[in-house]
Amino acid sequence: MATTNDIKNGTVLNLDGNLWSVIEFQHVKPGKGGAFVRTKLRNVTSGKVVDKTFNAGAKVDTATVDRSEYQYLYKDGDDFVFMDNSTYDQLTIPAAVVGDAENFMLENTNAVIALHDGSPLYIELPPSVILEITYTEPGLQGDRSTGGTKPATLETGYQIQVPLFIENNTRVKVDTRTGDYLGRVTE
Repeated sequence: MATTNDIKNGTVLNLDGNLWSVIEFQHVKPGKGGAFVRTKLRNVTSGKVVDKTFNAGAKVDTATVDRSEYQYLYKDGDDFVFMDNSTYDQLTIPAAVVGDAENFMLENTNAVIALHDGSPLYIELPPSVILEITYTEPGLQGDRSTGGTKPATLETGYQIQVPLFIENNTRVKVDTRTGDYLGRVTE
């Protein structure tokens, strides 16, 4: 058990049998009345975001979440197999837990996996990854009807919008949180 004074961003709370990760928190001391802590919480399993207010000094149940770096090895049916970088143990994670991260993972990609009592909660990829465009239509000079973008397929099979000048086999930087094109990579 901890108190509301121990709440920080990233802390995982166990409320009503569900795990909630603290996205934001603010200690408020109004001129009149008691102090309180205003938080924004994300449900670890469903991703739902809620606002919750606690009285200052109230007891909250924190959950122990172990975050370790793993390497993505391969896809096995609907499951994904990862290897712990320090112990070389393999961990099989269902597609429901991997979620949209699948769109940005190639074999040997490193990811941080959060575990609670040995069961995986979620996967954190780096904020951006570099992937290759496998297919895109040639951009037509002067075509501005689409706002200067066109669809392109990444090597993972995921489709994003890229500027007209991007061609096949171009390496691009992609935001893993939104799926947005961030720029061309020249090496």
